[in-house]
Amino acid sequence: MEKFLHKLKIVFTDRALRKRVLFVLALLVVFRLLAAIPIPGVDAMKLQAFLNNNQFLGVLNVFSGGGLSHLSLIMLGVGPYITSSIIMQLLTIMSPRIKAMYQEDGEIGRKKFNRISRFVTIPLAIIQAITFIMLLSKQGVLGDITLFAKIANISLVVAGSMLLMWLGELVSEFGIGNGVSLIIFAGIVANLPKEISQFMFTFDAASIPLYILFLLVGILIIIGVVVVTEAERPIPVTYARQIRGGATSGGTSTYIPLRVNQSGVIPIIFALSILLFPQIAGTFLSTMANHTLTTIGAGLLWFVQNVWLYSLVYFIFVFLFTYFYTAVTFDPNQLAENLQKNGAFIPGIRPGIATRDYIAKVLNRITLMGAIFLGVIAVLPLIMKAITGITSFALGGTALLIVVSVVLDIIKKVEAELSMREY
Repeated sequence: MEKFLHKLKIVFTDRALRKRVLFVLALLVVFRLLAAIPIPGVDAMKLQAFLNNNQFLGVLNVFSGGGLSHLSLIMLGVGPYITSSIIMQLLTIMSPRIKAMYQEDGEIGRKKFNRISRFVTIPLAIIQAITFIMLLSKQGVLGDITLFAKIANISLVVAGSMLLMWLGELVSEFGIGNGVSLIIFAGIVANLPKEISQFMFTFDAASIPLYILFLLVGILIIIGVVVVTEAERPIPVTYARQIRGGATSGGTSTYIPLRVNQSGVIPIIFALSILLFPQIAGTFLSTMANHTLTTIGAGLLWFVQNVWLYSLVYFIFVFLFTYFYTAVTFDPNQLAENLQKNGAFIPGIRPGIATRDYIAKVLNRITLMGAIFLGVIAVLPLIMKAITGITSFALGGTALLIVVSVVLDIIKKVEAELSMREY
């Protein structure tokens, strides 16, 4: 406790670190204010009825930071930006030029990669905005508004999404932590008072054992996320002894820490953003007059409502995205080259190709465990919902996973900043 208070004191006494923390808090306040400003023409009663009949909108509400529940300017949230990031990450596999830009061109390449991602976000935001505005108009949520009013609403929603993306990038650059993850985190935390009040009003004494079970599962999820996030597989490395001008250097031993979960919570966010498409498309197509489109929409909604099939696809996506994101962000070949250039080697393993293969083998093994863990944690709430019939906890597990992962990431970033200042 003493150590924690000492670190907290340093955070608020160090001028540079204090500015970073206050900057994040200020932008989160702006974000919450934007989430409370609705677009013109919203019928509050019909909106509430529509949201109550569409449980999947709870997932969208998480990505929008609570903005969807009020049809605010940022109702799309960071969804378009996340989708854009997924597309760009996929292109790194298909295009060697984009892969080189992302992995080999250093900071300049990363900035160019991010700039392209922002441009791709614009058409995605326009498509999602048009889909939502048309869907809400058909449901009567926006009332009888003119074509000009619809275009104005689409423009406002797209601008709000781009503004939120900009705020997220400002947090990443001038604050502490990942801006997009912090926005999602803030949206989840902001909904906690509402969720707690609803739970208190609908509390059933006969279901106390079930509530205790959910509480225990939640505690286990938190413990599991912390353990797996912090777990690492050390690979021993020895630097060759070198003699230059009578001076001896090297000969030291260290290790490379390979994390069991290299990708953090990103695979969960990627999988959720992909699985939102059949939900949105199914709801939209089911309102069309064409029989074929209505049938397709009904099929998509059946897939979404089939908990076991949906959970299986969800698990597969999380599993694949874990491997995919690890492959994009961690290159064993580059690590092996760097070790060889610096005169370092893994004991018992030849430098070069053999080192690369060994690191890739170890990475694949530990990523397998991390991918299975993330997949199980992601679908566990859905399975519990199917067994117990309680729908309010279906999103809770995913939200809990995101919250814990973001908190751990922030703690690590703060500790890194504190270590830099101590040195």
